[in-house]
Amino acid sequence: MSMLTPINPFAGMDVRSLIDMQAQQRGDHAALIWEPFEGAGRAWSYVQLAEAIRRFAAGLQARGVKPADRVLVHLDNCPESVIAWLGCAYAGAVAVTTNAKSSADEISYFASHSGAVGGITQPKFAALVRDSAPNLGWLVVTADDNGAPAEADVSAFESFSTLDADTATLTARPHDPMAHFAIQYTSGTTARPKAVLWTHANFLWGAKMCALHEDLRPDDVHLVTLPLFHTNAQSYSVAAALWAGATMVLQPKFSASRFWPVSLKHGCTWASMVPFCLKAIAGQPKPEKHSYRFWGNGVCEPPTDALFGVKTIGWWGMTETITQGTVGSPHLKDAPMSMGRPSPGYRIHVLDDEGRPVKPGETGDLHVEGWPGVSLFLEYANDPEATARAYTPEGLFITGDRVRLGEDGFLYFADRSKDMLKVGGENVAASEIERVVSSVAGVRECAVVGRRHPMLDEVPVAFVIPVDAADAGLPDRVLEACAATLASFKRPHEVRLVPELPRSTLEKIAKAELRAVLAAESKG
Repeated sequence: MSMLTPINPFAGMDVRSLIDMQAQQRGDHAALIWEPFEGAGRAWSYVQLAEAIRRFAAGLQARGVKPADRVLVHLDNCPESVIAWLGCAYAGAVAVTTNAKSSADEISYFASHSGAVGGITQPKFAALVRDSAPNLGWLVVTADDNGAPAEADVSAFESFSTLDADTATLTARPHDPMAHFAIQYTSGTTARPKAVLWTHANFLWGAKMCALHEDLRPDDVHLVTLPLFHTNAQSYSVAAALWAGATMVLQPKFSASRFWPVSLKHGCTWASMVPFCLKAIAGQPKPEKHSYRFWGNGVCEPPTDALFGVKTIGWWGMTETITQGTVGSPHLKDAPMSMGRPSPGYRIHVLDDEGRPVKPGETGDLHVEGWPGVSLFLEYANDPEATARAYTPEGLFITGDRVRLGEDGFLYFADRSKDMLKVGGENVAASEIERVVSSVAGVRECAVVGRRHPMLDEVPVAFVIPVDAADAGLPDRVLEACAATLASFKRPHEVRLVPELPRSTLEKIAKAELRAVLAAESKG
């Protein structure tokens, strides 16, 4: 193997390069259109968005935020979330974008683990963030809650508008593609989420490759409804649209009733979807005509394409892969319900239990070969052991997903890591929930598995062996502890007291048997 270091595809560039370039090239073309559920909307051209980002960066610098400092960004979708995310990068700081549904315990962990020096949030979260992260050096709060009037009195907090300063004060620094860009906390098979660290090259890679995979063009209008604290909206939508010079239409969150009216109003041509979105809009009146060229989703060409008259480009990706590792084609026929084919930007491996490539028709573990810091995340911040465990000795990233290699060459999703749940599009580690449940007095042992749900894909169910079989109040105490500690989507929908748990080899809990029990009940 060659020991030579290849040229970084983004040598001499960083996030500033793309923002400045598009401001110059796209000028007055609409970059960001804000469509709130309440209050007035607003639009920014590429020139105006770049100016807002630069002024925010100057405001950070005026507060003493230095390159590589980390800043907590705890916001639902709003223009400030885009400006803060990219503005941190423009200043050389590292945005730590956190799930807006997070509990106090989770916010406390994110702030302390990342070492955030300051925070940005909105009125309805202000007191929660302040109390959960008391060591933040500063905390600023937006004027409203995603367009709606503030839900809480924030007169005691500094305003988001204070992060606005003269761009002439910005300090020059090298354009380093390997500089740290941002952190997302993502669920894994450990008790605490891991801090996925991206570089500026990661962002630019995601922007370029997503735009390519999606066939995005400068005249496209990309509807953004998925949460901006996740890779899907960050890379697949915002970064891709910036690379293409397209227009983003941003909403506070997905709304089935508003999907078509907003899409028609702005002539939207692209949207990233999840299965929940399709189920939700299926019950809404469908317009006779619309402008959509494509949708993106977890599978290619689902049956609903015929209903909506839109081709769906299927894909698979993770926070750690930045963009889609497998993807369908915008122009050629894809195998329906597949994940597409391996992206040319990665080397995809499907291996059996012995580490050998599977044959067509067989199922195996999905591994990704890429370039850390460019096509793969740089590392799990502050956790070198977790970073090392994420790769095989051969340097393949271990996804935890199982896929089938079709006879037709397409890949088909088979199963996720048995200890991972997919709840309404959110990845949830069973171990995160088990950590909280096990801490409740009266719990001897527990196991959490997923139960199928008609809208959310699956929901957590906790099986608990009580210390005292007569402890009738234990389920309520478990639910109370989960409500106080976990984000709402991670909380069990049911707590079952059982005298014992099924066991497999080496006395491990046989979760497959618990899943089978729930599946049989659902069928019944």
